[in-house]
Amino acid sequence: MENELVERDSITLLDVRLVLIGGRWAGKSSSGNTILTEDRFECGRTRTAQSEVRHERVEGRNLIVVDVPGWSSTFSLSEIPEGDKQRFKLNASKCPPGPNTFLLVIPIDTAFSAMRKKTVEEHMKLLGERVWKHTMVLFTCGDHLGGKTIEQHIESEGDSLKWLIERCGNRYHVFNNRDKSSSSQVTRLLEKVDEMVWQNKGRFYEVDKQMLNIIEEKQREVAERAKERGRQSEEQRQQMKALIAEEMKTIPKLRVVLLGSRGVGKTSVGNTILGIKEQEDGKRTPHSMDRRGFVGETEITLVDTPGWWKGFPVIDTPEAIKEEVIRSPSLCLPGPQVFLLVIDADASFNGKHLDAVTSHMELLGEEVWRHTIIVFTRGDWLGTHTIEEYIEGEGEALQSLVEQCGNRYHVFDNKNTDDGTQITELLEKITETVAGNGWDHFVPDEKIFEAIEEKRIKVKEREKLRQSQVEARRRLQKESSKELHELTFVMLGQKTFGKSATGNTLLHEEVFPTCQNENSQVEQRKVDDRMVTVVDTPGWWKDPSKCTEEMDKKIVEGLKLSPSGFHAVLLVVPLDLTFREAQQAALEDHMSLLDDSVWKHTMVLFTYGDKLADKSIEEHIESEHKALRWLIDKCENRYHVVNNLKKANMSQVTELFEKVEEMVAGNRSKLFYPEMSKIYLNIEDKFRRLQLKNVLKQRLAEEYIRRELEMMTSFKQTLIELKAQIGESAKGTKSKLLIGDITKLKSKGIGQKNKDGKDKEENINSKISQEIERLNNDIERKSSDLCQSSFDYLLPSFNRESLTERNTSSNQFEDILGWLATVQIGTNEENQLTLNFSQTSGYRSVVPQNTLEFDAEDYP
Repeated sequence: MENELVERDSITLLDVRLVLIGGRWAGKSSSGNTILTEDRFECGRTRTAQSEVRHERVEGRNLIVVDVPGWSSTFSLSEIPEGDKQRFKLNASKCPPGPNTFLLVIPIDTAFSAMRKKTVEEHMKLLGERVWKHTMVLFTCGDHLGGKTIEQHIESEGDSLKWLIERCGNRYHVFNNRDKSSSSQVTRLLEKVDEMVWQNKGRFYEVDKQMLNIIEEKQREVAERAKERGRQSEEQRQQMKALIAEEMKTIPKLRVVLLGSRGVGKTSVGNTILGIKEQEDGKRTPHSMDRRGFVGETEITLVDTPGWWKGFPVIDTPEAIKEEVIRSPSLCLPGPQVFLLVIDADASFNGKHLDAVTSHMELLGEEVWRHTIIVFTRGDWLGTHTIEEYIEGEGEALQSLVEQCGNRYHVFDNKNTDDGTQITELLEKITETVAGNGWDHFVPDEKIFEAIEEKRIKVKEREKLRQSQVEARRRLQKESSKELHELTFVMLGQKTFGKSATGNTLLHEEVFPTCQNENSQVEQRKVDDRMVTVVDTPGWWKDPSKCTEEMDKKIVEGLKLSPSGFHAVLLVVPLDLTFREAQQAALEDHMSLLDDSVWKHTMVLFTYGDKLADKSIEEHIESEHKALRWLIDKCENRYHVVNNLKKANMSQVTELFEKVEEMVAGNRSKLFYPEMSKIYLNIEDKFRRLQLKNVLKQRLAEEYIRRELEMMTSFKQTLIELKAQIGESAKGTKSKLLIGDITKLKSKGIGQKNKDGKDKEENINSKISQEIERLNNDIERKSSDLCQSSFDYLLPSFNRESLTERNTSSNQFEDILGWLATVQIGTNEENQLTLNFSQTSGYRSVVPQNTLEFDAEDYP
């Protein structure tokens, strides 16, 4: 389709259709007002909750401007509610037949990081690859440029912004929305739109009609289900109200516990309920704590609890937080009448979130659910959509949680704290829930509370002991330590643990990208009168099945970036997640690739220091899983804490440098020099070992199927013989049946008597025949699986793409068997067989002799 042009030698459009997209608070609405030359969109503290369309005649043109709700720059696409994603795709249909230009609004006063780039890229994918031809970057906050040009700003911002500009065909414009009187900035924008449309040969962005119909149909279905849920909820409430006598409509004393993940607004909910309007400091809640207040005639005790990481199950939550959740009901004795489970309505809720919520809630036992009401926060982000539409649109995970809570829920707009009706309605729902539970309260388990208190006493004792040990060692090493003018560090650790951010803190400059890096990077800066070199490495996965030989080689590549060696290997561990067997195994798996001497040069560097709150690091170590204490002991009590949110606090960096200097003194000034040839040999050994493990698993699986086939074939033969005997019996020959066979058949319903007590030989014959037929099918299927399993291992497939893989796979198998032949096999004192791999790999397996009985005929 062609857009209407005045003349072929002119590119002035008579009708201009623009869609403003971008992150929240980027200045989309304000830009829309600048384009329309008057205030047609609400802006300031009021967010755009749903798409809005405005028409205006400007400079002789008919303008249609669509203002779109912004996305969160910290959310990935998987964290966006399903309804929001669908509505984003429909925005282009708001200005039929389709927009000439998408104006991607980017504020100049905010850094365009790799995370923001990823967010933009993911959202643009919702509109399809073709959207980029119709997109222009519109920079806002132009007054923040100062004396710089926009081109200088783009170049200085780094690769992420340059990528975006190139993706948009080098099309961009700058707005200063504070200076709306400057009409030239609008004139120039419209000229650039004309140029872009001309380059697109007059074509505009066309909406996919099929996709449009599918989404609209889904929205209709969601709306119907939402209406039904709302009706059921109201019906349920009426039933509960009937249980409440007039004098009990107000509960004199109400005890409430707030639960939920971090950042969902638990504390805001508490403040709204208690009528507290003080500005929140944004700090996390470190401990369960109770607050008291009155709402009307009701005295309320409200317990706020520390949140868990959203989407992380209870096994990943530090012990201290779990204990705080468990002890929370004990802070409002005799026990809470209701738990308010807080969920944010501006984010997605999927299976991972459901697992996280249920696993944490069940720390309190199954009884918690009948006392629980879900409170959805950020209701202002719903716009004109109901909370029921959000529940139904998100899918089975959220619907399951709502059902688990007996379809009890409420929605809060924490921004509108003056709206007393939302508190009144919540208290009514709480009263109905309490009445439905027979006015009973949740009874805390006193034994669990006592056990937690006993554990805390022991933790305090071990905390003091560890502190005294560390202080004694540091005093001793300080005597021989001296300030070093050069320091070289290598950062190791699991992915997302904060290595890159910590490297930036150490160098006092943003030099390492904080997105997941795939290659090692070295940077050097002068810090605190020292020349500091930091090598940042790619992280490893917690799940060993995700690790590859290439990944391990990329990790150790960083060790080659400092030929003179390293003063310290910094093992990065976050304080906001637990450190258990899985993390220990992943760490050991990678540290074992290095020489054993590495531990003498290793220090644990704890990140997310702000999560400690008022706890000491020693209290955290002693209260956590024993795997963390193993790591600290392995590093001979060398550890340090950094808070990457306080980069200006150089004292934490200086103290780390001093601890490293003490460690170097303890090592008699020897640095860690990795022997790369041995490390690469260890990596090869590690993955050959994994290949061997896969071969053995394959053989064990085949042997299991073989034995199952033998049993099935034997039972089939018994049935055939039994059928023959029954046939002879029918002719007057006495049947001779084995008791064991009869027992087996009776368990399958074969050989039972009918109601009259008469045998039905024909019925038995039929059942036996059916059983034989089923066994034939099973045997055929399992035989096929056995053949395919063996065949797939050596010859993955016969398609053309895999022709080159056949020899590779077969050669790998021969390599493994050849390598296995070189493995030294011996016995230890317990008469167990030992498999010794390379002298440098650090791997050694112990296998009971009776488990290594292999039949030579099973191996080609």
